[in-house]
Amino acid sequence: MRTTKRIQLSEERVDFDQLAIDLWEIIENKILSSENDLEIFIKEGEKRFQYYSLLVFGEFYYSKGENYLSKYITEKALRYDLTVPFARYVVQHQNEIEFPFKRYQIQPVWRADRPQKGRFREFFQCDADAVGSQSLLQEVTFVQLYDAVFTDLGLKGTTVKMNNRKILSGLAETIGASDKLIDFTVALDKLDKIGEEGVVNEMLSKGISSEAIERVKPIFKVTGSFAQKLSVLKELLADSEIGKQGIEELQYINEKIEALGLKTVTLDLDVTLARGLNYYTGAIFEVAAPEGVKMGSIGGGGRYDDLTGIFGLKDVSGVGISFGLDRIYLVLEELNLFPEQAIKGTRLLFLNFGENEALYCLKAVQSLREAGITAELYPDSAKMKKQMSHADKRNIQFVVLAGTQEMAEEVYTLKNMKTGDQKRLDLKGLIDALA
Repeated sequence: MRTTKRIQLSEERVDFDQLAIDLWEIIENKILSSENDLEIFIKEGEKRFQYYSLLVFGEFYYSKGENYLSKYITEKALRYDLTVPFARYVVQHQNEIEFPFKRYQIQPVWRADRPQKGRFREFFQCDADAVGSQSLLQEVTFVQLYDAVFTDLGLKGTTVKMNNRKILSGLAETIGASDKLIDFTVALDKLDKIGEEGVVNEMLSKGISSEAIERVKPIFKVTGSFAQKLSVLKELLADSEIGKQGIEELQYINEKIEALGLKTVTLDLDVTLARGLNYYTGAIFEVAAPEGVKMGSIGGGGRYDDLTGIFGLKDVSGVGISFGLDRIYLVLEELNLFPEQAIKGTRLLFLNFGENEALYCLKAVQSLREAGITAELYPDSAKMKKQMSHADKRNIQFVVLAGTQEMAEEVYTLKNMKTGDQKRLDLKGLIDALA
């Protein structure tokens, strides 16, 4: 049975059943009765319904005014990222945690994206952050973390793109567009998507002069090594103190990475990288999948100097990175990098010869697991051939045979499924042989 749902907004009530009736009247009178036929309506129905829902509720919303309803509609929201909630946690527990404070976190987040390959409305992020230190060694450590993870995943050819928000501020300052910093960086960040002409047109549409754009054009086509790109920036930003500070920070990070070395990823300076989150203040990162894989960034992050300030705790600098787990999964799948079987599956299978033998084996299974060795007992006392075949199909390396004779002698017969070699061992010897 369907009941009428009402939501209380101060003295005003919104009747959602009546809202649905109003919507259908609009659809029936303004869509189906117009030049649009039923086929078009069915095809685009969801899109139209969303539009008219906004239209009808929007009339009520704007009639009351934004301030009137904002406290109701902003009270709860889906989590956009993990960094801002982390900053809130740091502020709430500032007297309990020891700085510098590091943490990692894996949880779902939500975005208002149109679902397509690599874009989800709900997806998992894995974040790693460190707060309470301004040391650039934190950035170095996070580049190493990216390298370690992608090395373990076998994801060769991954690129960690890097820039600095201070460099972007310096560029805007140099061309006389400091008051349009956001418009400038948003347009610049689209270079790989809309090309140089598209970026120029967008900057012009935002009120940035053609003379200013001409001065910044050299960075559109800058190439070479990390150090060579820095040289170009040094010339462009010779008169910008904040720009020079950004260059010094990137140079420091690059020099440390060159001294330490990377196994899998490549560190690259992308002078057009801006990232959309405005709480970044220093180094920024974005991770690109191997060449040939059509996928957006699979990771990103950066330095934020005062994110905790919005919650009342000023001047606590932090830096963090994120892994886009769902996108990484798609990349691994496209490159066929998933192993056919789990690398760390069951290592040892105890064959089951009956109730008494099973109990004898289960005691050993418990001890082996406590020693960190993955072991299990075949659940049924089936024919030995069937049990051995089960171990073979699962690529289990060892099996244990324990019958009445082994029980009497308090030993186990360990068999290597690959070589066929057998040994009779007591429990300690069994653990030592597999440790």
